[in-house]
Amino acid sequence: MDSAISSPHPPFADAKNTLSRKGRGIDVAPLDLLADFPAIPDGWAYLDTAATAQKPRPVIDAITAGYAETYATVHRGVYQRSAEMTLAFEAARRKVAAFLGAPAPEEIVFVRGATEGINLVAQSWGGTFLKPGDRILLSVLEHHSNIVPWQLVAERTGAVIDVAPLTQDGRIDLEAAEAMLTERHKLVALAHVSNVLGSVLDARRAAAIAHKVGALLLLDGCQAVPRMPVDVAALGCDFYVFSAHKLYGPTGIGVLWGRGDLLAAMPPVQGGGAMIDRVTFERTTYAAPPARFEAGTPHVVGVLGLAAAIDYVQGIGLEAIAAHEDALVGQARDALRGLNSVRLFGPEDSAGIVSFAVEGVHPHDVGTILDESRVAIRAGHHCAQPLMARLGVDATARASFGVYNGPRDIDALVAGLDRVRRIFG
Repeated sequence: MDSAISSPHPPFADAKNTLSRKGRGIDVAPLDLLADFPAIPDGWAYLDTAATAQKPRPVIDAITAGYAETYATVHRGVYQRSAEMTLAFEAARRKVAAFLGAPAPEEIVFVRGATEGINLVAQSWGGTFLKPGDRILLSVLEHHSNIVPWQLVAERTGAVIDVAPLTQDGRIDLEAAEAMLTERHKLVALAHVSNVLGSVLDARRAAAIAHKVGALLLLDGCQAVPRMPVDVAALGCDFYVFSAHKLYGPTGIGVLWGRGDLLAAMPPVQGGGAMIDRVTFERTTYAAPPARFEAGTPHVVGVLGLAAAIDYVQGIGLEAIAAHEDALVGQARDALRGLNSVRLFGPEDSAGIVSFAVEGVHPHDVGTILDESRVAIRAGHHCAQPLMARLGVDATARASFGVYNGPRDIDALVAGLDRVRRIFG
């Protein structure tokens, strides 16, 4: 690890586990955090973090304590336990805001996940402000959750969707996107990091070219926040979404950040408790954001788990996580490139993700045989069917890394792929 990067956890002791960080010409000592993850048994190589991350003990402990020791509703009770839980809940909102570099905690909306966050923007902002003939720009590599919500609102409003192409190495082609954008474009929605290719978007440039024509920029940050620092103010985006479960936190909770002026102009998309100012049968008025978008009893303990997950990754350091995963990606790509039946997808500097195909073997078969070797990967279209069509395949195999992975997991992956090749000749 770079000497400037410190971690509260010790590195692997044996020298053979030293990683060569791709393209940097230096050695990086991997993180050694496997003991923090009780759901990963000895000898199991978990390489599906892009789908969902395993949970460290501090997050599990926070969730357990939230239910077993401090549980109460928030924003409603006048008794002490409820008041204390409300303070913890809102402290978590402030923690998320600081984690994202958001100017104000009131710009943080708790949702079930990134999918709900994108749908909220599409239904509320899109349903209110898009008109017939307005245009939305997406890219070929988007997750279905950043395609289908815009299709639904486009059908409702008469807006039109355009699709930016990719560069040869699998990045969103921002030069082509800039050439496509016109003053009729009102929104650009892009993945900060591709969930298939691991390619990283130049988000600042994307914001600049969107704003040049008066469009807003929404970023899908699901694959970015677990492995790199994110500062929404510095990036210049207008909306940002992510899911806690990919950040070593619990399922069922996520975050939508939106600029305060945009959220204030957006109507609620769900009605019920907590999101109201005053209700009569003649007229209802709504609370200011974020409460306006948080109808009903929130996932209180999930928010506490998210706060614990943020503490966990910040305790390690996102720069250290990025260096660790960068080194693992470099080693994995080098190892897979040495197998002449394996085709690699995406750029060399992909962020924490390596997608590949084995010649003559369906990715589902690859995944099944690897599972028999105690190696867990993802196999399928990864909720990115338009990207699969662009790559000329029905599916890929995908290995994705987390803080608990090390060189042993790559060795296990390569050994499992050797078995795949022997079985299929």
